Amino acid sequence: MLRFDLPPVWSHVARWEAFLTFCISGLSLLFTPWLMAILAVQGLVRGFWGHYRCPSHRIWAGVFESRGWGGKRENAGAKMFANKVLFVASTVSVVAYALGSDIWRVPCMVLMVFSTLEWAFSFCAACSAYGLWYRVFPPKMQ
Repeated sequence: MLRFDLPPVWSHVARWEAFLTFCISGLSLLFTPWLMAILAVQGLVRGFWGHYRCPSHRIWAGVFESRGWGGKRENAGAKMFANKVLFVASTVSVVAYALGSDIWRVPCMVLMVFSTLEWAFSFCAACSAYGLWYRVFPPKMQ
């Protein structure tokens, strides 16, 4: 379901944020898994409250808009769904690490793969799943 109650997001800002997700996930694998908490907070804010309530998104959107690098506008609904997936995966990673399990690496690597697809090829797997879900199960109009 498209979200028209939220402002759309710039496509290049979304790609940049995916690149940063890739970098933070990679740094988590190399140094400390606690960095995944950054992604959990970003996923929580952008996924459940909206991109324009996330301080980092506002900064990047301002920088990209001022330089004319914004790209095209994309509907925020699918991107919010992708950020909910980011929240779940990064939270699972942090909790698994806190519990002493080595399984924390799996969601971290999955985020690296899917964020690479987003920033390198503009393919958002969560956005595609979001669109498929609403084609198969359209919301009932009242």
